[in-house]
Amino acid sequence: MPHILVVDDEEDIRSLLTGFFRRHGHEVSVATNGESLFEAVEHEQIDLVILDVMLQGEDGFSLCRQLRATSKIPVIMLTAVADHVDRVVGLEIGADDYLVKPFDARELLARVKAVLRRTTQADTTISSTPTRPVLTFAGWRLDIARRELRSTDNTLTILSSGEFDLLLVFAEHAQRMLTRDQLLDMTRGAAYEAFDRSIDVQVARLRRKLDTDINVESVIRTVRGGGYIFTPVVRRR
Repeated sequence: MPHILVVDDEEDIRSLLTGFFRRHGHEVSVATNGESLFEAVEHEQIDLVILDVMLQGEDGFSLCRQLRATSKIPVIMLTAVADHVDRVVGLEIGADDYLVKPFDARELLARVKAVLRRTTQADTTISSTPTRPVLTFAGWRLDIARRELRSTDNTLTILSSGEFDLLLVFAEHAQRMLTRDQLLDMTRGAAYEAFDRSIDVQVARLRRKLDTDINVESVIRTVRGGGYIFTPVVRRR
């Protein structure tokens, strides 16, 4: 039973989502601000956070940024502003998805299922095999089962679920050009509706995390008018 944390300061939204997700087989906890959000994350096993942007006090963007600095828990953000700029900001700080109010609860449920499926399918697949694939490239180790990225000195780099999925697609198709549409299809599914800049934003976030040496060419090269190429040689262990 997936455990969802709903963070919203509007009681009617909390009540609506709590009842809806419980009827669809989810465990639900609620929070109204940053303090109760981080208390829940610390003391409960949370599988996904639904986070409202327009909270009283510290806003959802700030809270998402803090959560992403220490945790891989997936985050879906809710906003009353139908603005692509806000969506870009949400993705840039590590949110996994973004939905504009008012929304259909069934659409939110579909987004939750999609994000949870992406974050758990690797573990489900790998657990049925005796080996644990690890991909190495350019001084990095990508552990597929643990969904972890570590440097040569074993330092963990936190990735959102969307960033991990994108990096895995790049690593499994290294030295081949992939278009934005191909990347969207392989990371989120052909039926997933996303706005044009979502892949570009996540590529930019990956570059900032992977390109630790400013004197070395980026591991993700842009092909003007085409897409992206993951340039390192990737080895499977």
